[in-house]
Amino acid sequence: MSIHLEAKPGDIADFVLLPGDPLRAKHIAENQLEKAVCYNNVRGMLGFTGYFKGRRVSVQGTGMGLPSHMIYVNELIAEYGVKALIRVGTCGGIREDIKVRDLIMGLSASTDSAVVSRAFSGMTFAPTASFNLAVRATENAKNQGIILKSGNILSSDLFYHETDNGDSYAIWRRYGTLAVEMESAGLYLLASRYGVEALTILTVSDHLLTGEHVAAEERQYNFTQMSELALSLAV
Repeated sequence: MSIHLEAKPGDIADFVLLPGDPLRAKHIAENQLEKAVCYNNVRGMLGFTGYFKGRRVSVQGTGMGLPSHMIYVNELIAEYGVKALIRVGTCGGIREDIKVRDLIMGLSASTDSAVVSRAFSGMTFAPTASFNLAVRATENAKNQGIILKSGNILSSDLFYHETDNGDSYAIWRRYGTLAVEMESAGLYLLASRYGVEALTILTVSDHLLTGEHVAAEERQYNFTQMSELALSLAV
């Protein structure tokens, strides 16, 4: 049992999906896993373990932002021996060729947070996804007829930005960044530190150029394609 997870040793599988929203974790467990059992309710951050096509997997909510996400990732790896972690979440599109409801795979995760530079005494480290998981996700998406857009994403500390010119993401767009979210740089940093595999698969829920967005209920219950793709990596 760790500080933020009340699971006993063996309660959590070595393959874990990481939605930010604990209710999305519950929805995945109840609708996409078999024999799912809840192992965590500390702070309402739900976690479940069940089976997907005979493979034991877990799904754990992590909250929003790098600090919250990294607490759960650290404890899952260090205290429970998790070997593969797949973030399944939402993001904001920042390019015209990225559309709402598109599926995005983060091959790398830039960040405006100090969490990475602090770990390297001010030097630059490039948090990167697992090559093995990225290749398998690409192959599985193709086999399932899923259009998966892959590239660099931005993990931001701020959801609401204030700038003089009104465009917080112009520099990121210029360098080909696909979308902005709030967790993946921390996930990839810790996966590198501990020598485990990690990958982020996102659904575009908002577009920061057009202002288009989807309702909260759809985000919570209808973004199943990304979790299906993530779960396919377990078998």
